[in-house]
Amino acid sequence: MKKVLITGANGFIGRHCLPILLERGYEIHAVSSDKPRCCIGNVHWHQANLLDCGMVMDLLLSVRPTHLLHFAWYTVHGRYWNAVENFRWVESSYFLLEQFVRQGGRRVVMAGTCAEYDQRYPFCLEGITPLGPETFYGECKHHLQRLLGIISERTGLSSAWGRIFFLYGPHENRSRFVSSSIYSLIQGMPVRCSNGGLIRDYLHVIDAASAFVDVLDSDVQGAINIASGRPVCLKDMLKMIGEKMGRCDLICPNVMDSEASNPRILIADTGRLKEEVYWEPHYNLDEGLDQTIRWWKTNELSATCH
Repeated sequence: MKKVLITGANGFIGRHCLPILLERGYEIHAVSSDKPRCCIGNVHWHQANLLDCGMVMDLLLSVRPTHLLHFAWYTVHGRYWNAVENFRWVESSYFLLEQFVRQGGRRVVMAGTCAEYDQRYPFCLEGITPLGPETFYGECKHHLQRLLGIISERTGLSSAWGRIFFLYGPHENRSRFVSSSIYSLIQGMPVRCSNGGLIRDYLHVIDAASAFVDVLDSDVQGAINIASGRPVCLKDMLKMIGEKMGRCDLICPNVMDSEASNPRILIADTGRLKEEVYWEPHYNLDEGLDQTIRWWKTNELSATCH
């Protein structure tokens, strides 16, 4: 029996992994710091503070998972990039990893970030593009990846590190680019974008979840990009959203100057993901935006009725 411990299971990616893990036959032990918001049958929920070493030890002793899928981190929008909490999460994540190995864990996949790459290079290829984080978040994630590599080498643990690029989809924080644009248009408010000329790599969150589960099921080791590999200009993405919602009149791209710190282009090479993990996305951008808009409309209608 494959028994997976998934942290951050209430989060943006984690919640979408749960039905996929169920389909794959895992016994699922989902961890969250608060009460579960995902009502899915046959999932064992554990409420625990992963920054508390005693709770982590008790959790691993009771579950004894064979697999670990680690998403939990400090992710307060607008604050996490250079928050000191990032350093605490490196320490707590490494302790979690140590306890997982001690209890006989066999395979671990952890969530990294494209912010680990040196963003002077627009095209990011694992093992080739230089790494050079410019934020606490990027630096702490990369430090944890190095620690994961060391403990894997010393213990024979099978491990992989998924570097996430840009995501969108249901349950995204309302302040993020795609969700805030859709929400504003639902409310009949203008969408002002200061970075319309930037080119990014966007992936639907359900595809990101399926990619992580596929990586967990594989024998792939080391860093692997979790992305679409398809560039899109932000102003074109906004135009698509405006057209789909019939509110192009409210789209106002490039009304302010873009910050110089934002790289103009940031795209992932997804060769490893497709050729070694045999993963393919379910959604293209057109279908993914349609699904996301429907979710937001339904969500807002439900909130209004209640």
